[in-house]
Amino acid sequence: MTLQTIIAHCVLIAASALTLCAQSQPLRLETQISVPFRFVAYGDTRFTNPKNIDASKPLVRQTLVQAIADVHPAFVSIGGDIAYEGADMNDWLVWDKETAVWRENKIAVYPALGNHDLYGDEKIALANYFQRFPELQNNRYYSVRAANALLLMLDSSQEETSGAQGQWLAHELDTLPGDVDFVCLVLHHPPYTDSSEQFFGGGHSARHSETALAQMLEERQAHTRARFVVFAGHVHNYERHEHNGVTYFVTGGGGAHPYLIARKAGDPLFDKPVNYHYLLVEVDRGKMKVTMNRVELANGKAIWTTPDSAEITAPATKPAAAGK
Repeated sequence: MTLQTIIAHCVLIAASALTLCAQSQPLRLETQISVPFRFVAYGDTRFTNPKNIDASKPLVRQTLVQAIADVHPAFVSIGGDIAYEGADMNDWLVWDKETAVWRENKIAVYPALGNHDLYGDEKIALANYFQRFPELQNNRYYSVRAANALLLMLDSSQEETSGAQGQWLAHELDTLPGDVDFVCLVLHHPPYTDSSEQFFGGGHSARHSETALAQMLEERQAHTRARFVVFAGHVHNYERHEHNGVTYFVTGGGGAHPYLIARKAGDPLFDKPVNYHYLLVEVDRGKMKVTMNRVELANGKAIWTTPDSAEITAPATKPAAAGK
């Protein structure tokens, strides 16, 4: 029996074990940080063989990983499509190698599942995923408490507003601690995007399930003191949308081949079709600033700019009910 066969056999055993471990109790991870703090949000890295430059740009991936390490965030939130094919152990070995600097610097990573993370045999894909993130305890959705922020990490391969995940999400939003200023929802598929599946070269339109999620969030935002901020990916570019008090970011610039966005005049990225980037999220008491850090590689040299940023403020008191 070859070593490769032994490894595959072990992965299958782990995958079988996963099928016996249903998500019975919602997972809440606690961080030991206080305000002010900062974290990084980005996604669509598609770690894979560096020779495959069509699926993802290895130099872009590596440049972003090192830049993120250099800003020393409290943690990194990845909105899915970490690996190019989740069931391919070799793709995850590339992740292991290229992100070693994060582990050396003890930077925590909180991931959300993307569709590519489930590609191939889903049981094997999930075994590979949870092997990298054992603290998730086989949970496909979970929450993270970080000082005055609560991260809700969603699995958008399942309905976000119905079923077990929908019940969990509603409970989390119904029972927000009073000292939470910001609720950051992280998922792969975006509720809003100016991308389209009809675009030449690829793209994605918003799906019904995420549109329903946005409607639910906006209805709740009207009578919730904490501000809702959504970080999604899937579209390999950058966007920022604001609807009814909720701020939505599309941050899919982690290295996957770019998708075009139909931008209007006045957009800070109007003349920039390709936008590899990460978001630096700075959190203080009642204040959050999100800055897009864009990288362009010219002759192997990284040129960094910050073409867009947003400041989000949580009010001191709960909004008055309608009619009051």
